[in-house]
Amino acid sequence: MSQPRYDVLAIGNAIVDVMSPCEDELIEELGLARGGMMLVDTERAHELYDAMGPAREISGGSAANTLAGLSALGLQCAFIGQVADDQLGEVFAHDIHAVGIDFDTPARPGPPSTARCLIFVTPDGQRTMNTYLGASQFLPAQALDEQLIASAAVLYLEGYLWDPEEPRAAMRKAIAAARAAGRKVAFTLSDAFVIERHGDDFRALIEAGQIDILFANKVELAALTGKPDFDAGLAALAPKVPVLVVTRSEDGAVAIAHGERHEVAAETVSHVVDTTGAGDLFAAGFLAGYARKASIHRCLAMGAVAAAEIISHYGARPEADLKALIAEKLG
Repeated sequence: MSQPRYDVLAIGNAIVDVMSPCEDELIEELGLARGGMMLVDTERAHELYDAMGPAREISGGSAANTLAGLSALGLQCAFIGQVADDQLGEVFAHDIHAVGIDFDTPARPGPPSTARCLIFVTPDGQRTMNTYLGASQFLPAQALDEQLIASAAVLYLEGYLWDPEEPRAAMRKAIAAARAAGRKVAFTLSDAFVIERHGDDFRALIEAGQIDILFANKVELAALTGKPDFDAGLAALAPKVPVLVVTRSEDGAVAIAHGERHEVAAETVSHVVDTTGAGDLFAAGFLAGYARKASIHRCLAMGAVAAAEIISHYGARPEADLKALIAEKLG
């Protein structure tokens, strides 16, 4: 097997986050699912944007956020995702290139526009996300370069992108290419609503041994296994994947790797500003350690440090020096 060109190649939604602080009353007034993520159409996206106060535009997307963290930690990364040939598409491409990630998927001409996520952040730091998928849901399988996928040690996929039909076919093609090249496949479940819609597909991938590293939070674990008890969910799922990583917010995270359980506490954060991207950056810290063959416990600890950094400010891309933070906290 040839030496990989990239440590991690990710396929995900190419999204620009539009973030605005708000009071709890606005969440109720707009009929939003507080702390959750909803897909919205063009009309609803315009309605929500009009209701927002002053906002910041920051490139996002779950898998792209994870790559930004990985790149900040010195790993070589590439991204595959679909933007439109418009201003937000240019913003996304500029931002991802600026942090050292290779991104060469051609922009899609004409409507729909580049995807955006309208994020309302309440005073407690909780984020309520409303995603207009736009162009991102039209990533065709023919846009995939199988040699590029085979050149990455780890293929990282986000469950959010499983929802539209075209990207789902592209991701299946990517998994086949990665496995044929003897590479690892990592998958994040993304959100309980995705599991409600596509849980059978995810369970089939897991049963078929197509996933090497599975990321979930405690809510997603319960949704996938049908077991509300955390330990029962772990027991049901862990034997089916070589590495299972489950986050529990302020209660830390657990990984079961090849039958052995590891746990880490959450890092202390003096003030939670915005929880957007916490899971994405946890995955970045974990995968950075995994790529360097660190112990599973250290991988978890790196994930906890990266997640703590991201919730201390607005936006889902790191602002502090993650390398320095990890060196300071973990040595």
